[in-house]
Amino acid sequence: MTNGLLARVVREPLIHFLLLGAALFIAYTVLHRTGDARGREILVTPGQLEHLAESFARINQRPPTPEELRSLVSDYVRSEVYTREALALGLDRDDPVIRNRLRQKMQFLSEDVAALAQPTEEQLRAYLQTHAETFRLEQQYTFTQVYFNPDRRRERLVQDARQALETLRAGGTAADPAALGDPFLLDRAFESLPATEVSKEFGEAFAKRLAALPIGTWQGPIESGYGEHLVLLQARTAGRMPTLEEARPAVTREWMNEERLRANEVFYQALLKRYKVVIQQPNASATTGSASAAR
Repeated sequence: MTNGLLARVVREPLIHFLLLGAALFIAYTVLHRTGDARGREILVTPGQLEHLAESFARINQRPPTPEELRSLVSDYVRSEVYTREALALGLDRDDPVIRNRLRQKMQFLSEDVAALAQPTEEQLRAYLQTHAETFRLEQQYTFTQVYFNPDRRRERLVQDARQALETLRAGGTAADPAALGDPFLLDRAFESLPATEVSKEFGEAFAKRLAALPIGTWQGPIESGYGEHLVLLQARTAGRMPTLEEARPAVTREWMNEERLRANEVFYQALLKRYKVVIQQPNASATTGSASAAR
């Protein structure tokens, strides 16, 4: 019982946020207490040396020579000196690029914590039910089509299509659709094509006609954005709700994304409590006076 409770507590994202907030507070306090003592010390640890060497090897496909490693360390120290001095001068304050990058880094902190929380089966099932329409499997079509090019057929377009339709209906399985019609940039046959893909490939009007066609007989001509088509609808699968196993990757991805957004907002609200926000409204009379002067 105790172990089960402990496991649930460890998985709870709020605990992660509290721990992260405590860690940031401690780090902030330590840095400000020891800033004067260590602010002038640049420490290059073995871990940083290893990171520099690994980055070099990843780019150059070989480890650095001793001279190259010394150069990498020298460049790291130069970057550290310039960064510290720039921060001391406040050069980061009015730079939107730097501000946005720092904001992203702070957001990544909360997102990394959210990534530690893995969803349970119950959470995924609840998320699937709550967002049923997002994961609903739409209607699908399996069909074969014969295309007739309006630029090539011109005024005979519809007539040629109707003659081909008679040939296909009269010939049954002996009629060869590949011998009729014109070359087409899309496939001749489609299997389990979702309704949205039908609309995307052929247009809304074609998709509506396809939804009403009988199964098993050649029909047409049906107009699309390309021209005219004869269509043999072989199967139409109705839309339905998927099982969790069918939709698990998508449901997990969306759940994790929502948790990241929630973690980001919780983290931000916790930080915001440390500040007093004062929004000074512009003086109406001053604004009017400035506008009059400009005229």
